[in-house]
Amino acid sequence: MTAPVQGYKFSEIIADPVIRERWEKVRRFFFLRESTYDMSNRCNIRCEGCYYFNGEKQFAEEKRDAGAWRQLLAAEKARGITFVVLAGAEPSLVPELCEACYGVIPLGAIASNGLIPIKREIDYRIHLSVWGNDQTSLAIRKAPDMLVRQIANYKDDPRAVFVYTFTPVNIDEAREVTELLAQNGMKITFNMFSSPVGYTGPLRHTAETLAGTERVMTELLAEFPETVIFSPYNIVAHTRQQGLHELFSCSYPRMNQSTDIGLGRSFRQYRTNLQWDRDAACCVPDTDCDDCRHYAAGSAVVTARMYRHATDPVTFAAWLDYVDTYLAVWVRGYDKGVNLCATPVIPPLNNESFPEKP
Repeated sequence: MTAPVQGYKFSEIIADPVIRERWEKVRRFFFLRESTYDMSNRCNIRCEGCYYFNGEKQFAEEKRDAGAWRQLLAAEKARGITFVVLAGAEPSLVPELCEACYGVIPLGAIASNGLIPIKREIDYRIHLSVWGNDQTSLAIRKAPDMLVRQIANYKDDPRAVFVYTFTPVNIDEAREVTELLAQNGMKITFNMFSSPVGYTGPLRHTAETLAGTERVMTELLAEFPETVIFSPYNIVAHTRQQGLHELFSCSYPRMNQSTDIGLGRSFRQYRTNLQWDRDAACCVPDTDCDDCRHYAAGSAVVTARMYRHATDPVTFAAWLDYVDTYLAVWVRGYDKGVNLCATPVIPPLNNESFPEKP
């Protein structure tokens, strides 16, 4: 891996025209301020290690009044939220609520298992969860022919990106899935299974499975550049033995006491009853923070550490690749560029003297 070289001024780093162009591209999206919303406490499948059906949030009353959701989103917009992530158990079960949210804040993403198509009028990015090939999905998610049905529902839909969650049992299946999606002209990005609090099942990663995942991610990124939305720095950030919090200091309220700046000030995670709890608020509540390598967490946690990466052109280019990936995965209509940094870069030291990107 490439070690950073200290001593550059920021003006010197962005003097490189390629870096400057990418910097100008991504900084136009620094206005994004996210919160997440559990849309439904029901699901049409039940997966091993599910994040939603852990902790207290699964017991929240489901508020089905579209007017109440519009009122909530209007209040969110008024306090500066510009991007929404609709999740929960399964948002596609309440399309009228998703439509209500889209009508108020039109930038966002929906996390779905993809078995029920979401109508095109709701023009959010749609993340379709994949946990292996269809044989593994049947075993772990208790649903037959998942990938076949997801592709049928979202083929030729530019909103869709498949999110492949690497677990210890599906590492070698990622190639089969990526090849199938490439044949169908679809996009894929990568996620890491991150254990829910108290989880002791077979999906928790080990040092060996992290290394195996790193190898396969690297191969697929090189072989399917038109299909895989990822970067070498994404691979480094998400497959090291240290979790995201140890590497970068998680800036979500659950692990961040500060309310002065960034996510600690703006982020909320609403339950299906339209209430939120700051002490539990993060992008994937009830995840074991020490084991968190989740793509959604990294999309905010790593990108927030801009100043920490502004040490030299190579490290900053790697960070730009990560941000460019995050925007391509999450923001409808944003196109990812060619990765600027082809080699893995060691994450900068976790130094709390570096502030968040505001």
